[in-house]
Amino acid sequence: QVQLQESGPGLVKPSETLSLTCTVSGTSITTFYYYWGWLRQPPGKALEWIGFTTNAGSTFYSPPLKSRTSIIMDTSKNQFTLQLTSVTPEDTAVYFCAKAPIASMTPEEYDVRGQGTQVTVSS
Repeated sequence: QVQLQESGPGLVKPSETLSLTCTVSGTSITTFYYYWGWLRQPPGKALEWIGFTTNAGSTFYSPPLKSRTSIIMDTSKNQFTLQLTSVTPEDTAVYFCAKAPIASMTPEEYDVRGQGTQVTVSS
C-alpha cells in the first residue's frame, strides 16, 4: 500500500527557509492521476492546504502562500520536497505530505497522509 513519510528539521528561525521532504513507498510519484501535496495544521486551527505537484511536476499553490512556496519532485529518490521561504512564527504547524486521486485544494480529499511532523518557527 502507499505510504508517505515526512522528514526535516523541527525548528526553523524566522526569515529562514523551511524545507521538508516526503518519501513515498508503495508506488511511483510519476504514476498517472496521483497528486502529491502538502498540508499543515497550525495549533488550534483547521487543516490547511499548501499546494500540490502533479505526477509530471506541474505545481499549484494556495494563493496566500504562493509567493513563498515551492514543491519539487525528485523522481530518482521517489520523493517530493516542500520549501517555504521567509517563515514567521505564524508558519508554526504540524506539516503533512499527502496523496490525492484528483487535483484538489481540499485537505479532506487527500486519501493517504504521512504521520505529520511538527515544525516550530522561533529564534
